[in-house]
Amino acid sequence: MFDFLQDYDLLGAFWTTVQLAVLSAVGSLIWGTMLAAMRVGPVPLMRGFGTAYVNTVRNIPLTVIILFTSLGLNQTLGVSLGANDVETVNFRLAVLGLILYTSSFVCEALRSGINTVPVGQAEAARAIGLSFGQVLGHVVLPQAFRSSVVPLANVLIALIKNTTVAAAIGVAEAALLMKEMIENEAQLLLISAVIAFGFVVLTLPTGLILGWVGKKVAVKR
Repeated sequence: MFDFLQDYDLLGAFWTTVQLAVLSAVGSLIWGTMLAAMRVGPVPLMRGFGTAYVNTVRNIPLTVIILFTSLGLNQTLGVSLGANDVETVNFRLAVLGLILYTSSFVCEALRSGINTVPVGQAEAARAIGLSFGQVLGHVVLPQAFRSSVVPLANVLIALIKNTTVAAAIGVAEAALLMKEMIENEAQLLLISAVIAFGFVVLTLPTGLILGWVGKKVAVKR
């Protein structure tokens, strides 16, 4: 029944999916944290930028963003992100698109965590002479991250599933392989089940582990 799978690099496709997810998750966490800092910062211009970015990007379909990185940045403006071959360029553009999109959700997850930190703690930190950056880095964000583990886990799971959109610009991940397999084999249900099982293997343990971590590190109020 599964003999036809030997003709396809299934593990390689899912490895590409994992790479997309990991690199995009790291980039989204960094950019999302910066956006969250802007949204709660004292500078009106930065708050306005953070708010406008999040509200705009969250309401744009991910497919549009991914296609813009390819058609707009690469083919129109010639942005290649330091890569020479087409496959690497498309992979990096997909990572960029996923970061731009997912960071808006990371920002909101972190901002919800920031809102759980008692205002008195930030005021006390400012009273002893700490700057906004020090208050955020030493007092607020450590607690916000601990409170946001479960929401961030949900964002990560969504990101893993969203990597399938990278197939739109030719990245050789699981969804593109699935399309190729369906075109070549008369096994629609079986192929769909195999790919779905692969994503379950990636997302289910991630959700369970991060859910357990979230309970362990949650701030007791």
